[in-house]
Amino acid sequence: MQTLNVGAGRTDEEYQAAEEQRRADLLSDSRSDANYFFLAAGLAVLSTGVLPIRVLILVNIGAIDLLNRYAYYTGQIHPLLVYGAGAAWVVVLVLLGLAARKGHRWAFLTGLVLYGADLVPLAMIFSFWSFGIHGFFLLKWFQGQKALKDLKEAPASR
Repeated sequence: MQTLNVGAGRTDEEYQAAEEQRRADLLSDSRSDANYFFLAAGLAVLSTGVLPIRVLILVNIGAIDLLNRYAYYTGQIHPLLVYGAGAAWVVVLVLLGLAARKGHRWAFLTGLVLYGADLVPLAMIFSFWSFGIHGFFLLKWFQGQKALKDLKEAPASR
């Protein structure tokens, strides 16, 4: 049985150029998907109350919303606890975005785990719009880690 030679008719130089272009495209795709960490951090700043303006329609952070509803201290929640948790969430997203832009696959996987875990509280409080936004970020970060995986498995130039 004879196998098909996919690169038939191409010279070694053309093959190398095509592989380099593929590697550059994968790297570009992973970096653009890493930028969604910064978008998520910006939306988290708007929704958690870290800034004086709070927009709850676009996206909510499920863990922060549960903290708002159930973490009471002597009848009222301590506002610094909520602001601190929101600021920590934003800092983690920015750090993950920086690591992902440098090509670390673990940053994408960590973002997938964090946002996947945050889907549970969002489902509990019936925040379906935020659930959809979280799903979009999960898709983009999955694509980013997949691009880095394919980049690592791609043959290096000789």
